[in-house]
Order: sequence, then structure tokens, then C-alpha cells
Amino acid sequence: MYYQRNYTFGGGGLTEGIKILLIANVAMFILTYANARIFYSATELLGIVPYDTWRHLRIWQVFSYLFLHGGLFHLGMNMLVLWMFGSDLERSWGTSFFLKYYFVTGVGAGVLTVLFQPMSTIPVIGASGAIYGILLAYGLMYPEREVYIYFLFPLKVKYFVLIIGAMAFFSSIGPGTGDNIAHITHLSGMLIGYYYLKRGGRGRGRFQKGGNLFDQAFSRLKDFFRMSKYQMRVDTRQSIHRKQYQAEVDALLEKISRYGYASLSDEEKERLLEASSKLSKEEAKQ
Repeated sequence: MYYQRNYTFGGGGLTEGIKILLIANVAMFILTYANARIFYSATELLGIVPYDTWRHLRIWQVFSYLFLHGGLFHLGMNMLVLWMFGSDLERSWGTSFFLKYYFVTGVGAGVLTVLFQPMSTIPVIGASGAIYGILLAYGLMYPEREVYIYFLFPLKVKYFVLIIGAMAFFSSIGPGTGDNIAHITHLSGMLIGYYYLKRGGRGRGRFQKGGNLFDQAFSRLKDFFRMSKYQMRVDTRQSIHRKQYQAEVDALLEKISRYGYASLSDEEKERLLEASSKLSKEEAKQ
């Protein structure tokens, strides 16, 4: 994959910001991935597991997850894309703003992941949230440049970014699999990046020619997130109610198993019937 018109991905030596990020990610990979026990402990402590992030208030995870990767291919692809698409952005913006943007999109993607999937116990690791933010910025800054897909098919960057964004969107709302939450993180990185650049104004004049296309796409995406946020609240409330009813039923059934049904008072018998009925209704809503 390369530019037309003699553009070269990541042309020149490594820029300072990208060098820092490469060293940090590779160092963390070496420290954690060499030993399976260390890797799983690091994933639990430093990766995002939304349910545990809420329950244990592990707020640092929305930052630390960016430096963990699930394998050499995962790390290599993220760092390759960072270098290919991030180099020109850093040269245009300067190292300070580039690093700020990288962490704003990465941390922002982590926060949105926790907010939109608060009950998930699936770990999320990797720099992909920030990488998708980088891809979005590149599409805004250099929309007319071309990339070659599989070194064969030319495609303008603005369309390439929209395609991978659409893929992340449809994957995030598809049938429930472990990958859904990762795609939500990718999509969130793009969303955070778009609004940060729009509001921050860095390069605003330069990406107007590609702006309308992205404005339309993100307007629709904003509507989706609005609907998802409402559904998340409903699902969370229902989940809490189910746990409360289940706990009450379990406690009464435990008493019956030890002392028999006759040991229940009239009030407890009534509570058992009521909680069982409500639990059945909650499960029927799923």
C-alpha cells in the first residue's frame, strides 16, 4: 500500500513522537508477552474489562490498555499503521499536538467503550482506538491522496477511511461476538478524533474539502450513539433488577433446601412468588 504521485508512507526518518510511541509499545510487549502468566495478569490489571473497570474503579485502564497487545501481528500492524499514516501528521502538527491527539483519541475510545459496554467482561487491549483516530485525521488532512489496496487498487484516502469506519460500525452492531467490543473501541477512536479536530481547529482550513463527506457520515454516527446510549441505560437497569431478584430468590431457595418449605414465613413465601415472577418477566425481555 503506497501513495501515488511519489508520496511515500512515513517518508524520512522516524519522527520524535512516533519513536516514543514505538519504543513504549515494543517495550511493554517484551515485558508482558514473554510469559503467559505475566500477560494474563497484565491484561486483567492494565487492559480494559468494562465491568471490572466500573466495579473496582480502575480508571487508569482507559490509558494503560493502549500499551498492551495480544500478539506480534497485533503489535506490528498497529505500529506499521502508526508510522505510515502518523508521520505526515506529526510533521504538520508538531510533536506536542500529535501526541496529545494520539492520547485524546486512545483514552477517549477507552472511556466510550466502558460507557457503552459497562457489563462486558471481555478484555480490550491495544492501541487500535488511537490508530483509528490517526486514520481519521489523515483522511481529513489529506483526503485526495491515494492508497493502493493490496498494492493493486487505487483508492482516495477519504473513501478508504470511510470504508474502514463503516466496517467498524457494522461489526460493532452485528451478532454478539467477542469482537464487537473491539470494533466499538475502533469506532470510538474515530468519533473522538473527528470532534477533537473540529473543535480544536488544528488544520481546520486544510480539511474542509473533505469535510462535508465526513460531516454527513458522523452526523449519522452521532444519531446511532445517541440511540445506543439510551439502550445502554435500559439494559443496565434491567441487569441490575435481574441480579436483585435472582439474589432474593437464591436466598429463599437456600433456606428451603436447608430447613424445608414450611420454614418460610407467609411474607417470605409471598416474596418468593413475587421475585420469581419478576425474574421471569425480566428474562423474557432479553
